Amino acid sequence: MTATPVEPGTRKPRRPALGIDWYPQQLPAGTQATNVPLRTADGAPVNGTLYCRGNPRTAVCLMHPREFLGCHYLVPALVEAGCAVWAQGARSVGNDLRLEHEQALADVAAGLEHLRGRGFEKIVLVGNSGGSGLYSYYVQQARLAPADRLAQSPTGRPTGLDAVTMPMVDGMVYLAPHPGQGRLLLGCIDPSVSVEGDALSLDASLDPFDPANGYAEGGQARYTPEFIERYRAAQRLRVQRLDERARELIATRQQARKALKTPGASRELQSRAAHTPIMTVWRTDADLRCLDLSLDPSDRPAGSIWGTDMLGSNYGAVGFGRLCSPQSWLSTWSGISSMAALEKTAPFVNLPALLVEYTGDQTTFPQSIREIFGWLGSTDKQHLRVRGDHHGRPLTPDEEPGRYAAAREIAAWLRAKDFA
Repeated sequence: MTATPVEPGTRKPRRPALGIDWYPQQLPAGTQATNVPLRTADGAPVNGTLYCRGNPRTAVCLMHPREFLGCHYLVPALVEAGCAVWAQGARSVGNDLRLEHEQALADVAAGLEHLRGRGFEKIVLVGNSGGSGLYSYYVQQARLAPADRLAQSPTGRPTGLDAVTMPMVDGMVYLAPHPGQGRLLLGCIDPSVSVEGDALSLDASLDPFDPANGYAEGGQARYTPEFIERYRAAQRLRVQRLDERARELIATRQQARKALKTPGASRELQSRAAHTPIMTVWRTDADLRCLDLSLDPSDRPAGSIWGTDMLGSNYGAVGFGRLCSPQSWLSTWSGISSMAALEKTAPFVNLPALLVEYTGDQTTFPQSIREIFGWLGSTDKQHLRVRGDHHGRPLTPDEEPGRYAAAREIAAWLRAKDFA
């Protein structure tokens, strides 16, 4: 769908919002949108929206572990191409505190089981941004016999995946993928935090915003290879320390819960066993590639997905993994412990696959895209590059939004592979 989006009841163009680029009246005529409440194998409530016109034989799925994609900009174009579109929410939409990828796999499975039950012959997954890590992890686990699936999550908790029906799918599209939530955070976490929990603590020798280390505004920072090497090593060390802290917090609670079985447990012990601690992870918007545009160059502008003022976003309240439980940290946000990493899962994706890269993406960069494409286990795979930012918005005011070109390319691929 290539029409310029308009406000309801007007013909006035508007700037596309994040992931939302249309209104119901812009869906192809005859499209039915049905809200579907579901229960997962472990009893969690999830829901999705099925967009359908006529009797398509293929369902294209959109899902993100952290966001609901019910108004994703691809929906009208995919329906127009002759497919049904299934846009599903996970149980932890908008709530990093409880986001564990192993649970989200059961959410995916519930949606796909519903689609198979409705009689769809083909199912194609579209992993947009963080959806790529979730869906690749799903394919990896679905390919295994139930008894061979991951038994324990990185938190030590049983996954229960051996009891989940996990229907296999027929194709995979990666749209602006990054290598997983944890790998994403590993690249942008600020290692100059000298005291974890103190947002203002600073190791000046690692401060990416210090001119002495190479910083300059407007993407003009220039960091030396020596600084970059120290910085990357320190990022990994910080994640390791956070992993250790998360495991300590989990162990403390588990020990208290075990001790509760002893008669006469104290009130303090009862409280300790019930308490779920919250980790505040400050300063997670400091990827050197967003500050120094000479590193892995692309069409991207200066700044990050959060804006041009990276000092403000790095120290601010909103950011990747800012608030999480020890469990969600280890399962989702740890670039070391999380299993939802494409380097671990993409080799299992031996399905027809399309990767669409936005050339001005500020979240995933050309080298990462090349690595992701190389990791894919498929022998039937294609990599396309489209101008646009991470959300497919135009890079200059006078050009077509990249999301429109991406939608056309994905629709053409679906037709070429006999999915549409």
